[in-house]
Amino acid sequence: MNLALVFEQGDWVLIGVFFTLLLMSSLTWYLILAKSIWLRRVRGANSRFVQRFWDAADMQAAAGVAVADTVSSLARLAQSGIAGLEHFTGRAHSRIGDSSGLDEFLVRTLRNAMNREAAHTSSGMTLLASVGSTAPFVGLFGTVWGIYHALVGISHAGSASMEMVAGPLGEALVATAAGLAAAIPAVLAYNAFNRANRVLAEELDGFAHDLHAFLTTGACVMPASCALVAQRPEPITGAA
Repeated sequence: MNLALVFEQGDWVLIGVFFTLLLMSSLTWYLILAKSIWLRRVRGANSRFVQRFWDAADMQAAAGVAVADTVSSLARLAQSGIAGLEHFTGRAHSRIGDSSGLDEFLVRTLRNAMNREAAHTSSGMTLLASVGSTAPFVGLFGTVWGIYHALVGISHAGSASMEMVAGPLGEALVATAAGLAAAIPAVLAYNAFNRANRVLAEELDGFAHDLHAFLTTGACVMPASCALVAQRPEPITGAA
């Protein structure tokens, strides 16, 4: 079976199907490699950041740790939480309404930051899902079109011997195999990355709860070595 004949003798539809599948497969494997490397970096950065953050001597040092880390998603979440606290504290006495509601304000701030991180971690998932669901049908379309094209050629030749039928039909069937070759890695990668994203989301949620508790009450949920508790500003109180 010579695939070169598909491009030499096939029409533009069949050639377009193979180029589409090649593009799908290339994008899938690029995304698999890029996202795998990114996930490994983020996991390592998150693990290191949590330890450095809770070991910081004061709030300013903790904020510096968060700003310095450009990889960890937890660092960006901490930046948002600390910035939200500073913003609320700076406006605490400008209006009566601003002197209360720190808990609700931080919840909204952290939730927005988590939503941004979720959107970032889910990038590329739509492409994987699209390739996994459509590539087999693209390949099947190429097979049907190739069979039709081969049968038309056989009818014009006026001969239907096994030697004449097997070659063109076999080459057309390769389109189905190409579709599956593009779809299977995409489906497997989608499932693996979906699970990894859930793990990251749970990690973000847990850290957000710890950070929220610390910023609102000063209670450190980490071990007793947490140095931030002694330096945390007094929570703002007011009329509920």
